[in-house]
Parts: sequence; structure tokens; C-alpha cells
Amino acid sequence: MSAELNESPFPMSTPIATPIGLRRRRTATLGAQSSPAAVTSLTQREWSKRYRRWLILTDSVIALFAVSAAFVVRFGDDPVGPEAQQLYILLSGVIALVWLAFLSFTRTRDSRIIGSGVAEYKRVVNASAFAFGILAIVFLILKIDIARGYFILALPAGTLALLASRWMWRRWLLSRRRVGEYTARTVVVGKRDDVAYVLEQVAKQHSMSYTVVGAAVVDQETAEPFSSRGTSVPVIAHIDGVAQAAANLTADAVIIAGPVDGGSDYVRRLGWDLEGTATELVLAARLTDVAGPRIHFRPVEELPLIHVEIPQFEGGHHIMKRALDVGLTSLGILLISPVLALVALAVRLDSPGPVLFRQERVGRNGERFTMFKFRSMVTDAEAALPALMAQSEGNGVLFKMKDDPRVTRVGRILRKYSLDELPQLWNILTGDMSLVGPRPPLASEVAEYEKDVHRRLHIKPGLTGMWQVSGRSDLTWEESVRLDLYYVENWSITGDLMIMWQTVKVVVKPVGAY
Repeated sequence: MSAELNESPFPMSTPIATPIGLRRRRTATLGAQSSPAAVTSLTQREWSKRYRRWLILTDSVIALFAVSAAFVVRFGDDPVGPEAQQLYILLSGVIALVWLAFLSFTRTRDSRIIGSGVAEYKRVVNASAFAFGILAIVFLILKIDIARGYFILALPAGTLALLASRWMWRRWLLSRRRVGEYTARTVVVGKRDDVAYVLEQVAKQHSMSYTVVGAAVVDQETAEPFSSRGTSVPVIAHIDGVAQAAANLTADAVIIAGPVDGGSDYVRRLGWDLEGTATELVLAARLTDVAGPRIHFRPVEELPLIHVEIPQFEGGHHIMKRALDVGLTSLGILLISPVLALVALAVRLDSPGPVLFRQERVGRNGERFTMFKFRSMVTDAEAALPALMAQSEGNGVLFKMKDDPRVTRVGRILRKYSLDELPQLWNILTGDMSLVGPRPPLASEVAEYEKDVHRRLHIKPGLTGMWQVSGRSDLTWEESVRLDLYYVENWSITGDLMIMWQTVKVVVKPVGAY
């Protein structure tokens, strides 16, 4: 699985960052307790400033190029007079400047959102839409005559270019973070179990911007270091010595991983101790399987409240999801119709039997439907299944077998590149499935679901999903269920688009397909 997959639109834990002051520029080297893998040549403040300068530069080039290209496309074959030309050149500069201003005002380059999740992309899209919306209103009020075609061309082209630029910068940033650079040197504080949980989440996701250089524990019965995914993290202090330990290690952040002795009083005192430094104080809210977009903060006097949205399975977002399904699926069928014809011909010539395989699956709210796939097995595959059950490599109710003898020669190729799934585009058009969603289960699988697992049926099953981009058949039953339930409660349109993009990469470089 590529590093980009780990920047999932659904983060596994939600840190609440609170900056406490600014640290003076540091040049100290690491102490003997720190891991060599954690060595970084720049402090968080230094690398984030440098990274923002690069983003500002590329954003500026793209904004100027977008409005210039729109001008050329719109007026290249339709010359305008010198005065009108000067006006449009001036307006192009104004549009670019306002656009860049909105990208700054909406904090699209905030160090807390770069490198993971969808917040950065959302802010770029929102900033672009707001900038052009306000410009359109101002031009209308001031009665500034501007060609709509020219104005409309710059927005989609420039926004797509900005998103592509941010994606490429993110790929570069992730490559640096995999070797321990461009991260915040972090000390984790709490009970051993809570600290171990945070360390596991940080180690699991390369996209996270933290490199843990030490831990301070409440129940310090032993100084035994923590071990997470091949990385050793030393216990450097008791919780009462966190501020001094963070200073000794030149830490950029201190994460409090759950309840500690002293409660809110301890957190307040630690904040005081960190005053005058650039160390951030981070409270890890262990809201299991709740994605960031569902969490909102509401300060009420001296009681900061965390609001967690209850999942909704009806309403406007689902209407938008359906509209996206119909639009992209219709376009997709038109574009890949030659591929569909070639695959159908290959299936027919490879082995006797029908081109399409039909199977009853369970959809939203338990409704059953007929799912279509290109046939990748021999015609008596269902009858031969009971004899193979003893050889299943699955975990739970799923049957898995890497070298399934029922799969045809062409079928192995179709399965490897997910080409056998393409007829499900028809299921999407008819409304039985969605482009993104949980894996469509068999009725026999649903019959063995535990109570909580039935929540997978709250939304339509998908042609692709988190299971598709996270290992496919290599996943255990428990992992598959966890990913599907996580998606059901935390999905978003932006998250769906990111999963679609991840799916394209997985299809090109298959992982766990058999």
C-alpha cells in the first residue's frame, strides 16, 4: 500500500492542537536518548515556513497562468481594442491577487492540515469558489463588463491545477516524512496504554506530522521503552517533568494521550510551563472511529465542548452522492465502452459459458439485488465451492483462496486489475449500488453478521471503497468490517473523490487482488 493511502480522508484519531507561545530559534542537537530515525535538520517552525513559501510560489504561478491562459483562450481568435485589452489585463491581475488573498485568508497552507486528510483540498476549493463568487458580485455591482466565458474558464482550470500542485507537494512531503524529516518532534504523555495507542496510530500513518522522540508516563513502574512497528520510544520522564524533558529534546509538541493525574489542572500547569517556547500542547481525543469532519469545537465560558455529529443516512449529501454516481458512471460507460466490448470478447473466447456472472447480493437496508460482473470462473464455480471451504484462507465469514482452481485464465487477469467489476456500473445507474461504499455482501454473510456489523447496510454498497484501497483480499474479516463501518459513519463527497483516485492507483499497481 502506498504512502498516499495512509493519508486517508478518515483519520484514526483526532488531535486537538493548542499552540502555546513561540520558541526561540534552536540549534541544539539531539540528546543520547533520541532515535537516529527521529533526527531532523529543521525545527517544525523552520520547515513549515519554508514549505509555505514553496506553496505560495506555486500557487502564485498557477493563479497567474490560469487567468492568462483563460484570457488567451477566450480572446485569442477574437481581438479586442487596446482599451479593452488593457482592462482585461488589469482585471486578470486583480482576479489573481484576490484569488491568492483568499488562499491565504482561509489558511490553506496551515501546517496542521498539510500532509494528511482532505481539509487542505477542501480549503483550496472553498477559497477558489469564494474568491470568484465575490469577484462576480463586485463586478456586477460596479457594472464592470467582463466576458463570462473568460471568467468561468479560469476557475475550474486554476482550481484543478492548484489541487494537482498540492497533491504533488504532498507526495514530496510524505516521502520526506517517511525518513523522519519535516515532522514535529513530539513527547507523548499519559498512562502506558494510552501512550501505546497514540504511538501505534502515529507509526501506522506516515502522513501524520509527528515523530515521537520520548514518552512520559503516569504509571512509571518501569523505564522499559515502548516498541511500535519496529520503532523504540524511550520513557524519558514522569509526567511532572514533561516540560523540562521537552526542552532537553527540543520537542515541537507535547501530546497528552488521555486522562492524567491532576486532570485539567495538570493540563493548565503544563501549558504555563511551556510558555515562551514554540512547543504545541496537543490533547488527543480518543474518539474511536470518528473522523475529524464530524467533530466541532464550541467554547462555552470555561467549558470547551466537543460536538460529535450523529451520522445521517438521508438528506442533501446523499442526494449529491447519487448525482455524482449517475454523472460519473454515465460518462465512464461512454468512455470505456470499447474496453467493455474487448473484455466481453475475451471472456467468451477463453471458456464456455455466459459473459456475465449474476449473483444476488444484499444492498441498502437489507434489500436484495442482482449484481453483475464479468465471469472470471468456470460455470460450475458455485457448485464446487463447498468442496473448497476447508481450504479457505479467509478470516471470519469470507471465503478467500489465492490459487482458486475455479478461476479461468482470463479471469485471473480480470481479477488482478478489477476489470471483472466493471459491469457493476449498471448496478450504480439503476440505484442498487454507489461508486464508493462498503463491499456488497452475500446473503449468507449477512446472516452471520453480529449486531453492530449490520450498520454496513445503512448505505448502498460500492464499486470501490476503503477495503479496495487498503489491501482488498489481504484484509482480515475484522479489518474489512472496521473499514466499512468507519466509512458508513464518516463518508463525505470529498472523501469519495479521494477514494476514487486511490482506486485508480491500486488498479494500476494491484495489491491483494486474487
